[in-house]
Amino acid sequence: MSKKRVYVVPHSHWDREWYFTIEDSNLLLAENLDHLLTILEKNPDYHGYIFDAQISIVDEYLKVRPKNTERLRSLITEKRLFVGPWYTQADSLLVHKESLIRNLLYGVKGAKEMGHAMNIGYLPDIFGQNQYLPSIFKGFGIDNAILQRGIYQDQLDRNTNFLWQSPDGKQVKANVIPLGYGPGKFLRSDDEFHYERLQPMLEKLENINHDTNHLLLPSGGDQVLVRDHFPATIQQLNEKDERYEFVLSDYETFMNDTWETHSFKNVIEGELIGTEGSRIHNTIGSQRYDIKKLNDEVEHKIIHQLEPLASLALHVGLRYPKEWLDLMWKQLFDVHAHDSIGGCNSDETNHDIIQRLIKVNRQADGLMNLIKKQMTEAIRNEEKHDDLVVTFNTDPKPYQGGIQTVLFTKSPQFGIHTIDGEKLKFSITQQDYLSGGKKIVVTAEGDQEVEIPGYYRSEVYIPHTELPALGYTTWKVVEEEAISDHLSETQMQSIGNRHYSVEWKEGRLTLNERASNTTIEDFIQFEDTADAGDSYDYSPLPNDAPIISGKAELLSVEHSDAVHRLTVRHEMQLPQDLSARKQGISGEPFSINTVIELRKGEGFVRMKHVVDNHVNDHRLRVIVKTPVGGPNFSYGDQGYSLIRRPVVSERMADWREQGYKEAPVPIYKVEQFAGLLSERGSLMAFTKGIKEYEIVDSSIALTMFRSVGLLGRDDLMWRPGRASGINNKVVTTPDAQMHGEMTFEYALQLSGSELRAEELFDSAARYKERYVTYQRQELNTFEERLDRFEIPYPVKKLPSQYSLTELYDDGLFVSSVKKAHDSKDLIIRVFNPADVKRAIDIKGRTDVEAVNLNEDPEGDLFVEAKSFQTIRLRNGGAK
Repeated sequence: MSKKRVYVVPHSHWDREWYFTIEDSNLLLAENLDHLLTILEKNPDYHGYIFDAQISIVDEYLKVRPKNTERLRSLITEKRLFVGPWYTQADSLLVHKESLIRNLLYGVKGAKEMGHAMNIGYLPDIFGQNQYLPSIFKGFGIDNAILQRGIYQDQLDRNTNFLWQSPDGKQVKANVIPLGYGPGKFLRSDDEFHYERLQPMLEKLENINHDTNHLLLPSGGDQVLVRDHFPATIQQLNEKDERYEFVLSDYETFMNDTWETHSFKNVIEGELIGTEGSRIHNTIGSQRYDIKKLNDEVEHKIIHQLEPLASLALHVGLRYPKEWLDLMWKQLFDVHAHDSIGGCNSDETNHDIIQRLIKVNRQADGLMNLIKKQMTEAIRNEEKHDDLVVTFNTDPKPYQGGIQTVLFTKSPQFGIHTIDGEKLKFSITQQDYLSGGKKIVVTAEGDQEVEIPGYYRSEVYIPHTELPALGYTTWKVVEEEAISDHLSETQMQSIGNRHYSVEWKEGRLTLNERASNTTIEDFIQFEDTADAGDSYDYSPLPNDAPIISGKAELLSVEHSDAVHRLTVRHEMQLPQDLSARKQGISGEPFSINTVIELRKGEGFVRMKHVVDNHVNDHRLRVIVKTPVGGPNFSYGDQGYSLIRRPVVSERMADWREQGYKEAPVPIYKVEQFAGLLSERGSLMAFTKGIKEYEIVDSSIALTMFRSVGLLGRDDLMWRPGRASGINNKVVTTPDAQMHGEMTFEYALQLSGSELRAEELFDSAARYKERYVTYQRQELNTFEERLDRFEIPYPVKKLPSQYSLTELYDDGLFVSSVKKAHDSKDLIIRVFNPADVKRAIDIKGRTDVEAVNLNEDPEGDLFVEAKSFQTIRLRNGGAK
């Protein structure tokens, strides 16, 4: 009988930060990598070493060891040290799809510059797998994937090898590591280890690999030091073992050898969040809401505002801020590491993550400020008008709809005109008088303090605008022009627009969709429950009864021609902590203020909740009723199309008896939207930073936040056994109790029929605005922080309206517009969520080519059903 071959793969899983800080990690990295280089150079029998498939460790190491660049390059080129394809090990369910692509783009290109990018989509520890990872990997020419979490045994067909397929049909060869990434961490050749620990593990692997003689034994762990004895240990094991042949190897060799000798036909599709073999932390989407919300804001600002704006600016003659964006993306990749974005860290580390996001957010704001100011000054030179408002459309599709902006004027009365003099209708939704302060004037008698006249800051909504695709339009602000449309209080108890009405009556809120006359009474409530969990997982408290909000107090109703707002308050009495909840003491007042806003022309209802939390150990959800009775599935977006998920998990019935590591609760992550769709009616929630939902009966339960005080806790109701994280020390996380004021925003789209995927993605793009505005004025230099400073103006004149390029077809959507990574060409990534193939048509352009995610020519100018395609426009998109 031939021996089974055991591929022993030495590696280190390198967490950038966790219960320790990134500084701790980098100090340790320098020591460990110094030692690893020496071991590999001295011992040619040490076949190779996997450094967690992330190139970020090379960047960090070379900051303090630049003299070792060529040593590293030599080992990576020789495929003895494996890095890439990732920049960092990103979570795939809590970040934007484009962030995953950029992570791989920087990772692959960085690793190739050092000699080689590992051809494995390596996913050793992230908490679930995005359904589009196979397609994304293929876009980078990555043919293989190795993953630990998310697979159920009954999905496998007699083997741990399978074909993993995305919704667009693209596949990669995959292997699941059922014993995790550390079964060989303490590999030894002594009899005790060999017979009592190693042999049972190999027998288990053999029993689930019926069609191959190749077994994979990952041999590493978190932040481990290289095992310099491994070559000798392998030799000793081969001398004594009659059943197995041991080889010191790497993941590429294992996958190539295994798939060359056998063709595995089993196909596994979709999102992988199985809880049988390893913990998936299904409820980590609601941990540290502040991190999730700020990351969502920063991602949107970079991907859908700054990069397209900078691409437009590049074409008209400004510098593209590539170096800044490189730095910003790499800081963001650190945030996207699975523990970091999960929020399952020490308070100290989570503080660092928040500060990193704040820093990137400021950089994005500053860069947009500079670009807008430089372009607007060039428009002013052409138009000879000082007080201009320029609105930039950062989507390569024309925009028709409302614009929200802030204007500064000397007078409370003003108008907005087109360049041709046409008056625009608008509503002032908030207006404040601001003191002008004082300034120092240098005179012959010395410095003199001079009073500056005050001015008005007005928040303005313009309901009817038309913006050219990936371009801008210009308006003039005219002082002292009489207007009459302010948002002001009314005695009415309802709000409405062409699509919806919302009415408060006797403490209850009723939502009506006018086209179908679909009405939902008492359409929102709030549910508060105990959270006896930790930073990884929500855990119910046995016998805990949810506390449900009662009637709402009407605070105000405000109407203008273009905007209606209704504000209510829900009051609840909550237990202070777990101890009080167990005793049935609910004495802490807890208020939720809700602002419901309807804007003229918008097809959704804007919702905003504000809470000031001083209660511990609880979970707060908003429960939104829908018109769908008895749903079997919920729907949301993941990647480039809709994903369908069961409302009830059949596996919940016997998960403990089956020995699952975690309860397979039907609580899911949100990328942009989630809800219920049916022929009888639909309701979808579009979120800004809320990342978790569950369907309860026929309602959508959006988790607003969780409040917990421990990093890890033993024996949770839905997660038995040891604490996650580190279990030999209790790490308190008081900051994770989430005390203080928090704001939650989402929009609701209600319909009496089934909403199509194209409608939903269009609403998502409209809710998260893909435009930015800028007013050229001299009254306020603080709203745009860099306005008060002198800057150069490289471009002298620009027209009042301009479009760089235009994408036809309302059924295609844009996920990215940016400068090419290695040239001045324009890169646009489009996707097609529908079930039919679509052609890409760029208005008046012939210099367009299809490229892969590496931005190399590949493919044609079509987008397959439920897929995406990247295109390159030569010369930065110049016409």
